[in-house]
Amino acid sequence: MPNKVLIISSDSVDAKILDELLSRARDGPFVIEWVMCLSDGLERLAAGGIDIVLMDFSLPDSRGMATFDKLFAVAPRTPIMTLCAPDDESLAVAAVQRGAQGYLTKGHFESYLVPQSLRNIIQRKAVEEIAFIAKARAEVTLNSISDAVIGTDMSGNIDYLNIAAEQMTGWPRAEAHGRPVGEVMKLLHGTTRDPEASPVELVLKKDSPMGMAAGTILIRRDGSEVAIEDSAAPIHNSNGKITGAVVVFHDITAAQAMVAKMAHLAQHDSLTNLPNRMLLNDRISQAITSAERRTTHLAVLFLDLDNFKHINDSLGHGVGDELLKSVAGRLSSCVRHSDTVSRQGGDEFVVLLSDGKSVQDVGLTADKILTALAVPYCIAEHELHVTASIGISGYPDDAGDAETLIKNADTAMYQAKEKGRNTYQFFKSEMNDRAVERQIIESNMRHALERQEFVLHYQPKVNLQTGRITGAEALLRWLHPERGMLLPGHFVPIAEDCGLIVPIDRWVLREACAQTKRWQDAGLKPGSIAVNVSALEFRRPDFVANVRAALAETGLKPECLQLEITESVLMRDASSSTEILQQLKTLGVELAVDDFGTGYSSLSYLTQFPVDVLKIDQSFVQSIDVATGNSIIVTAIIAMGTSLKQRVIAEGVEDQVQLAHLKMLHCEEGQGYLFSRPLDAKRFAILLRTGLARIAAKVTSPKGGQTPMTGDAAIVSSPGAMTLSGE
Repeated sequence: MPNKVLIISSDSVDAKILDELLSRARDGPFVIEWVMCLSDGLERLAAGGIDIVLMDFSLPDSRGMATFDKLFAVAPRTPIMTLCAPDDESLAVAAVQRGAQGYLTKGHFESYLVPQSLRNIIQRKAVEEIAFIAKARAEVTLNSISDAVIGTDMSGNIDYLNIAAEQMTGWPRAEAHGRPVGEVMKLLHGTTRDPEASPVELVLKKDSPMGMAAGTILIRRDGSEVAIEDSAAPIHNSNGKITGAVVVFHDITAAQAMVAKMAHLAQHDSLTNLPNRMLLNDRISQAITSAERRTTHLAVLFLDLDNFKHINDSLGHGVGDELLKSVAGRLSSCVRHSDTVSRQGGDEFVVLLSDGKSVQDVGLTADKILTALAVPYCIAEHELHVTASIGISGYPDDAGDAETLIKNADTAMYQAKEKGRNTYQFFKSEMNDRAVERQIIESNMRHALERQEFVLHYQPKVNLQTGRITGAEALLRWLHPERGMLLPGHFVPIAEDCGLIVPIDRWVLREACAQTKRWQDAGLKPGSIAVNVSALEFRRPDFVANVRAALAETGLKPECLQLEITESVLMRDASSSTEILQQLKTLGVELAVDDFGTGYSSLSYLTQFPVDVLKIDQSFVQSIDVATGNSIIVTAIIAMGTSLKQRVIAEGVEDQVQLAHLKMLHCEEGQGYLFSRPLDAKRFAILLRTGLARIAAKVTSPKGGQTPMTGDAAIVSSPGAMTLSGE
């Protein structure tokens, strides 16, 4: 490819000689362009494509060194040679010092060396341009990366810093240049904080790459610190000889923080920030080792919140999460810093008391926890009440490892729930047998629905003045293939804990509605059928829709269905309960408050609930003749129901003395073994056909005596029938 030469000269003779010389030169080919004044030359250079300029100092529009300066300013990367008279050689030398590549003396242009010199200058300039571009690219690259780069000479003095290195060390390149690398990069060991030598020193000494441990501390110029990770390597010339070193390092503060955060998350619960199961097991193992060495004791408390699932389901997971965080805070405030409070998941917590506490001390701590947790919580404008059941196991008496200690405490916790909740129980070895039985029941119950092992029994509700059957309550039984007939007390609490109560509740509702409709179709008059509603089912979003569907599928009229909801369930979130009850009332079903008097009644809310029936809890009825004040409570409930135009039903009526008191207090209806124990559907149908008169005789007997019975009636109304717990 020909080289383009621009001649800027007003001397036509010189221009012609150069044109002829270069046109026939072997070192070409050259393409010659000639202009006579500086302005034309500047314009041509601005257009580009010129490989070398031959310039005369004396032009029509410019003279002397100013001519060169103007050209060089426009094309600093283009080689420029000056044309000078012999007596102007000093001017040409000055131009070389200011950037010219050389000069040609007038009168000597015809030398064969001229084309060769031009060619060499052009080639050298091209090589320099390539090197310049490579250096510029390297500079841009090094200043674009986030890693800091510092270069040194053989003495370990700095000769280069990129922008990242300036920022990380706090040293500008100009100030750092020539300083020892150890002065700019002051290093400390990440753990011991002892001074660390720069890896550059070892690289220059050994002529091999070196690295430093992650977490080495760099002391910035302003005294602040940053954790870094670095490596250093030697720099060699074209002959392979070491000429210096380069060290590359980067800030790992954020990475270290992330590693620490991930390690924390791996060992802590994300919601409460308490230690999780893995960290707890490790701490229990350490505590066991310490207790074994010191011959001391430790205790593990397994805690489960009572009724948390109901709050979570009714008010949402957001409220539930806030409640769990509040519980975590209260638990932590009840123990020492040397103890551990852990969240196992859901609403389960484990507390490790690790400092050799006595049994009495552990009990005091458990009491302290129960008291603290029982204080009402105010979350999202809701006043929430929650208690806990606690199981306790200890080392070395109950177990010798973390897993068994937790398992035994969990077993004891279930015993606390069976004892009525809001209490604690110490582990006893026989509890394991009950825990295994509980697990078997839960496992069997999961298949009981599909195997049609559940049945309903029906207990009549009776008008205490006339003896007329006004309805019945559907009561669940489990006809276990191996254990026979099981009452609800044996399996319903387990179903509530594991969530199976919802599908069971729905089966009960549909079966009770279907059976009532079958009785009606057979010409019988069973009255309204009462079905108990669990707390979990009542708070489900589709509860009302499910009731509507059950009535539609069975064809039972809504007024023939009575739903019984306990007072405590209604009061857990009274405003939400009011809305649900209004929907049910619009549907047309009857509503009853079950176990009335045992909860925390609020008369203001009771007047807002669209309730039809109050059921007096059997505990008040069965001790009505004892001087315990229960008669006063029953009287108050009956008066309250009358004033609110609500029917009152007394549960658990078992003898004529109780009946007489209830009649004297003008209680409308009763239910209990005095009239009939719960019966299967077939026997209840017999009672509907034949038992009305006999029940009426019990109610209207003037002396309070018993009326003898025979046949089927005796089966269903014997006053001496044994008492069954749990309905």
